[in-house]
Amino acid sequence: MKKNTLAAHNIKILFWITILQGTSFIAPVLTLFYFARGLTEFHILLLPVFWSLSLLLGEVPAGVYADRFNPKISFLTGAGIRIASLCMLFFADQPWQFYLYSILNGLSMAFFSGSDQALIYDSLKESNEEELMVDAYGKIQSGTFIATLFAVVIGGYLAQDLREDQFILLIALGLALNIASLIFILFVRLPQKVESPIQDESVFASVREGLRVIRQAPQLLIMVLNATFVFIAGVVAFEAFDQPFLKDAGLAVEYIGVMYGVGALIGFFSARSIGWLTKRFSRIGLMFFSGLLVVGALAVASLFGDALLVALTVYLVLKFVSAIRVPIYTQLSNDLIPSHVRATTISLLSIVDGVIDLIVFGTLTFFATGGISSIYMVCAVVALIGTLLPIRKMKQDAQVADAGVAIDHK
Repeated sequence: MKKNTLAAHNIKILFWITILQGTSFIAPVLTLFYFARGLTEFHILLLPVFWSLSLLLGEVPAGVYADRFNPKISFLTGAGIRIASLCMLFFADQPWQFYLYSILNGLSMAFFSGSDQALIYDSLKESNEEELMVDAYGKIQSGTFIATLFAVVIGGYLAQDLREDQFILLIALGLALNIASLIFILFVRLPQKVESPIQDESVFASVREGLRVIRQAPQLLIMVLNATFVFIAGVVAFEAFDQPFLKDAGLAVEYIGVMYGVGALIGFFSARSIGWLTKRFSRIGLMFFSGLLVVGALAVASLFGDALLVALTVYLVLKFVSAIRVPIYTQLSNDLIPSHVRATTISLLSIVDGVIDLIVFGTLTFFATGGISSIYMVCAVVALIGTLLPIRKMKQDAQVADAGVAIDHK
């Protein structure tokens, strides 16, 4: 990747924003914090539901917002909402207050979802490096694993006694980092294509155009189904039960945090080396192979997860896969989306993602009585369905669409 380019600058800025916003010191003891504030298991299970619904409903408006103004303003808006949600944790002691926290937190994510991809891809296009999107997004995503590593180590240590003052300290530290992220957002530089966004007569014009893009490139839907099925099964659902899974396999509770740290390191180095991998192997081939890895790992976890070495191997394999699939999917999907409605189109696809989330988790509840092994076997089937959905690379559609827009607006 070329140095001293717009893309290089924005990648560096988003990397640090990812670290600052992703370092949640209270995350290692979040469930215990909820219990300490009076929430029950039922209330806790509802929190991600409110979060997901908020993100789902906010995706398209936030995408249109980013396309009609610019990603930088979208980031500032999302960061402000996120800061407001974190402030609620200082005093929240009623279920409805925590529900509102989840709603605001999910809404804040909507203003980053899609806009970050749009910013980086269009920045790369200015230096004719859009083929390096997978490498760029891998570098940005690696910040998530650094954030996780710091959060697990520092947060777990500072809240070891689970006192109220310790919880407040963790919330305050996380809030400070999120406020600091505002400063970094101010240094984001906009590509020329979004400095003066296209202003259409109707606020729904971007949505209509995004839907048109998806209709003309149905491969986008196949990609999002492939990526979502595998991600939900191999990352989201697995992580929801990874602590009891590791504990039941014989890993001492005090070493679960250590495994989280090791997993974060593997994720970091995997994400940073994604460019090396895609230079040697086909991106589509990596998507298929990594999907099969998820299927195999979940099936093994279901059948032989009571063996400690097997459980640890499964955990680390899934961390590796989660680190490489998202950047590859980001590259393949963005190659099909024209610049002028990139954020809106990605947001529309994220709605499909959110609906699938609800369907899959709703299905998993029917198998919960069978224990973790049953859940993981169903997840293996879900991941297999996603893996077998064929992905084809088609880049010319986005190039033609961009050319058409340029002619229309001369």
